[in-house]
Amino acid sequence: MPWQSVRLLVDSKQAELLSDALMEAGALSVSLEDADAGTADETPLFGEPDYPTAELWPHSIALVLLEEHADVAKILAAAANQAGIPVPGEYTIETVAEQDWVRLTQSQFDPIPISPRLWIVPTWHEAPDSSAINLKLDPGLAFGTGSHPTTRLCLRWLDQHLAGGETLLDYGCGSGILAIAAARLGATRVDGVDIDAQAVTASRDNATLNGVAAHVYLPGELAPGQYDVVVANILTNPLKGMAPLLAGRVRPGGRLVLSGILAEQADEVMAVYREWFVFDPPAIDDGWVRLAGTKK
Repeated sequence: MPWQSVRLLVDSKQAELLSDALMEAGALSVSLEDADAGTADETPLFGEPDYPTAELWPHSIALVLLEEHADVAKILAAAANQAGIPVPGEYTIETVAEQDWVRLTQSQFDPIPISPRLWIVPTWHEAPDSSAINLKLDPGLAFGTGSHPTTRLCLRWLDQHLAGGETLLDYGCGSGILAIAAARLGATRVDGVDIDAQAVTASRDNATLNGVAAHVYLPGELAPGQYDVVVANILTNPLKGMAPLLAGRVRPGGRLVLSGILAEQADEVMAVYREWFVFDPPAIDDGWVRLAGTKK
């Protein structure tokens, strides 16, 4: 049975209220997305420690899934009236064919070569090279499948620079992929932090899946201390706001690796961190940047 997918711009201040009303009016599901995703105006949904953010993005898109023969205009009108907002005037409708959603989702994640010796392998795939370091990954609900340029940039840095025996903190760990890679590459103490409880759960599960001792916490649970390496693959604005926090976690002479930064934002991020770090030349992949610095 096919479905209808309705896409409309919504006022972020009213998005959650409208979403609840749409579900009551008969929607099968409603998801909200950042209308500015992939641009310099992209905004993280969740705040970071010491860096408050809005509850939702400045500009939001609602994706509404409805049954095949549902009256779209009637449902939108009923939901808007219940929410006490104007009826949306512009929207698009696409037909969504019935599919095996599990297999479709899994088909989107193939093994990813990071280097000749390092691969990311989804749990449902066989490893292409059994002699390589194969990171088994269940993407789950957290960001960090290895397919995004920022994740690849950080993984390549770890592959090239970890000699073994380091302590490492992955701040904003998502799926835990960077922490797990560090442990497999020889780091002796690996910690991860994420503000999303689902990400913490996913990271812990993935660490167990890979047989590594990576300890993952919510921010308030992490004990004081400094590390040889701190990696933070987040976004530019929270990285700027968290500079004192992250700098304080790196030992003198230690290394800081930052990503989630668009190429045009690299200079402003380095300017914030230069109080503590001397940076290597930026590494770029598909418009995204990785910054690596040594603490003074």
